[in-house]
Amino acid sequence: MGSTRRKRWEAFLAATCFSSDQFPPSRGPEIAFAGRSNVGKSTFINGLIRTPLAHVSSTPGKTRSINFYRVDHGEGFCLVDLPGFGFANRARSERDAWAKLIEKYITRRESLALLVHLVDFRHGLLENDRKLQEWAIEQSVPVQVVFTKIDKIPRGRWPSFLRSYSVPQVSTVTDPFLVSMEKGWGAGDFILFLETYLKRVWAERR
Repeated sequence: MGSTRRKRWEAFLAATCFSSDQFPPSRGPEIAFAGRSNVGKSTFINGLIRTPLAHVSSTPGKTRSINFYRVDHGEGFCLVDLPGFGFANRARSERDAWAKLIEKYITRRESLALLVHLVDFRHGLLENDRKLQEWAIEQSVPVQVVFTKIDKIPRGRWPSFLRSYSVPQVSTVTDPFLVSMEKGWGAGDFILFLETYLKRVWAERR
């Protein structure tokens, strides 16, 4: 599986936002990462930029803010780490506040170019994942599905897992990616896809 890259991305934390009025000014396209709590969003982002900027925790619901990571690659873009949805070891009122914050970001942020939907390969698309898919379609937000933690499943079982997860059909720009950031599997393939996708976005926005 792909693991090479032509040039390392240089990135830094640009903003940590607990409310929509703290969102930074848009500076180019934004790639947002959504998924259930503990799906590995922070690990995934750190793997892309090869720098431990995003805090990783085994505690579901650790990311309580929307974090913007500015990447100086090409014409520049942001990786946006959204709080996890679904189960989290937090009060219901706090989880509801996160949901509203995520909704404001996705529905109002014109610079959002792609929503990367991370799904734990061991569990597939659960009810909240399907709801996210339906909502993204309603909002006309392009989605790319990435299955994480594939190293937890024997390679020989990957095809059958993929077939079972494809019904009902998932919304995704291209075929879902299979990635393990711990092993480095599939990371290069996703990066090449994202760089190509961004080139098209930059060209359309000139």
